[in-house]
Amino acid sequence: MSRIAIITGAGSGIGKATALAFLKDGWRVALAGRRQDALERTAKESGAGERALCVPTDVAKQASVQALFATVKQKWGRLDVLFNNAGVNAPGTSLEELSLEKWQNVVDINLTGMFLCMQEAFKLMKDQNPRGGHIINNGSISAHAPRPGSVAYTATKHAVTGLTKTGALDGRKYDIAVGQVDIGNARTEMAERMANGVPQADGSIKPEPLMDVDHVGQAVLHMAGFPIETNVLFLTIKATKMPFEGRG
Repeated sequence: MSRIAIITGAGSGIGKATALAFLKDGWRVALAGRRQDALERTAKESGAGERALCVPTDVAKQASVQALFATVKQKWGRLDVLFNNAGVNAPGTSLEELSLEKWQNVVDINLTGMFLCMQEAFKLMKDQNPRGGHIINNGSISAHAPRPGSVAYTATKHAVTGLTKTGALDGRKYDIAVGQVDIGNARTEMAERMANGVPQADGSIKPEPLMDVDHVGQAVLHMAGFPIETNVLFLTIKATKMPFEGRG
């Protein structure tokens, strides 16, 4: 019997690439996201038939998240992997000009939404038989180093690292392994602008290299493939020549 995953933000970008990687590998996958049409396009592209389940979900709303996990439990009876991926940005806004509304939207989706999904995954994984599973959080390179004008996104991604470490600790007694993938410059609609030039720490505007987003999907699938006694706590995957390791 194929294993079961929930992937949030599965309608586009990293979530879509990861969903396609899991479905190609034979998993049953619940595709979660706010846009039904985008989820259906991912499912259709996969050619996986009934192994792809589209569940419109707003991760910032607790009732919506609870409905997602209840649907998966009812249909498939268990959950082996949660890829906690849904996220938004408020790009190019200086700290002093960022509105409370935009700040709150990023926090609600990137941080509170991730917590709500982890919470429901814990409830399901600790009571199933065999118990346990993997939770993989999308942290981002921004969990380590900020870009100019990214206070909301960077703050939430740093906080995701706290969720990951605490989840890994609290999950031990339930055989729940929590890890984090930190991604830099995957070629998605959100990141495509980087090839044309983005602000650097020294105030200049420079183009940045991108990598194939499908490589991210393969990395997450790799993390999910280990037995439960093994956890990849942190994995960084990035475009080789993007400006990250050095001073900028």
